[in-house]
Amino acid sequence: MDKMKIKGLLSVTLKGGPSMHKTSSSPEQVGPKDRGYGGGSDLGKAPTRAAPGDLPSATWVPLSSVPEVVHQKLKKEPEGKSGQASAASWGEEQSPVTVRKHTHPLCKIFTEDISERLSLTAGSQLPEGCLEKLALNRPIFNKPLSHLLHHVSLSEIGFEKLESYVKLDKLGEGSHATVYKGKSKLTDSLVALKEIRLEHGEGAPCTAIWEVCLLRDLRHANIVRLHDVIYMERSLILVFECLDKNLKQYLADSGNVIDMHNVRLFLFQLLRGLAYCHRKKVLHRDLNPQNLLINVRGELKLADFGLARTKSVLMKTYSNEVVTLWYRPPDLLLGCTHYSTHIDMWGVGCIFYEMATGRPLFPGSSVEEQLHVIFYILGTPTEETWPGILSNEEFKAHNFPQYRAQAFLSHAPRLESHGVDLLTKLLRFEGRSRISAENAMKHQFFFSLGEQIHRLPDTTSIFALKEIQLHREAGLHASSVPDSGRPAFRVADTEF
Repeated sequence: MDKMKIKGLLSVTLKGGPSMHKTSSSPEQVGPKDRGYGGGSDLGKAPTRAAPGDLPSATWVPLSSVPEVVHQKLKKEPEGKSGQASAASWGEEQSPVTVRKHTHPLCKIFTEDISERLSLTAGSQLPEGCLEKLALNRPIFNKPLSHLLHHVSLSEIGFEKLESYVKLDKLGEGSHATVYKGKSKLTDSLVALKEIRLEHGEGAPCTAIWEVCLLRDLRHANIVRLHDVIYMERSLILVFECLDKNLKQYLADSGNVIDMHNVRLFLFQLLRGLAYCHRKKVLHRDLNPQNLLINVRGELKLADFGLARTKSVLMKTYSNEVVTLWYRPPDLLLGCTHYSTHIDMWGVGCIFYEMATGRPLFPGSSVEEQLHVIFYILGTPTEETWPGILSNEEFKAHNFPQYRAQAFLSHAPRLESHGVDLLTKLLRFEGRSRISAENAMKHQFFFSLGEQIHRLPDTTSIFALKEIQLHREAGLHASSVPDSGRPAFRVADTEF
């Protein structure tokens, strides 16, 4: 079937009547493990996705309850906001149909059904007017989509197209990728465009593949949203929601002194997003301040899932060469390859201390020096503090001095007793002894945030509660605060 025939199928008229058509009920969220994601070279099973036609349970509804489409000559909309949006999103090609929208609540279900069938990324929303453009009929859309039909449908909406985005400012550049601030023509919202350069003949890097696979299914208020993926001959472009800065930049802008109320809010959101990942059997494996994004409202979101993996029952060993050195736990530094969700909790403790003091806790320059710094602060481990450590070959080879543990309160007096207690539970030598993200959220350190914060749905921000507000930082640089009603970045208005 060629492309013109497929487009013809997508323009079939929808007519109201007594006939019945199938629409999917609200689909249950499926985690990476349930979707069949396995590991890379160190995890075994390759990532897989459910077939496009495999939908959750469905219910029958009358076709008259979905938007009705009738054939007639296309009438151009008067020039204005909606007309501009349509032109920006869809280009010159117009579909020869006009849609009369019903206010029936099942219209929303119809839109959600299309999003599910097209396997749109987590948090993606269909742009205004896409139903008019697609004019998809129910009988065709109740059948499994072929690979070609799937991509033609996405293309009709405007996804997976480079021209659907406008490049604004460069945010940063690394050895393999460049990040730009951009704008989506589909939703008229700001986005972050991560352009990953592809080496000739090597294809997409495995870190990018893992990030896409995992973020497509992780739906949480404290995890960055992946909106779109654009594959080019020489680059792979990931389109994320745009946040103002990362935690490292926030610390710098605040003069390395964050209000303790804000520290509490940031830490709770970090634990909340991490607890969700761990429930989905996802290990982040690279928590550090640069991978935690913050917007002007104070919402913190986990980002950069390139090193993340799903915890598989079949795969018991993982690489120990993960996690940025300053935030890497001592068990990995000593060669451990058997670990679970506790690998992330050590990094949480390091980030907690850094937010409270404005300086990193364990700033080593090599693996051996990193262990020396850790033992200098926490004390050299013994059989009582770390069962089995004296039989570890790496530990015995280094012959560490016998350091005595130092009191955290002397290093971070702003933490007070509850904060020190939580920090101590996060920084246990033995991985399985560290407090979990779920239990850490219930610690006394967070009692001042109230009980309602624990009852929020996964996709709802904690700032939906009136009593939760970010405090203004006393040391916040004036230049880092955008003027009211004016964007905090320069619009270059350059086509990507």
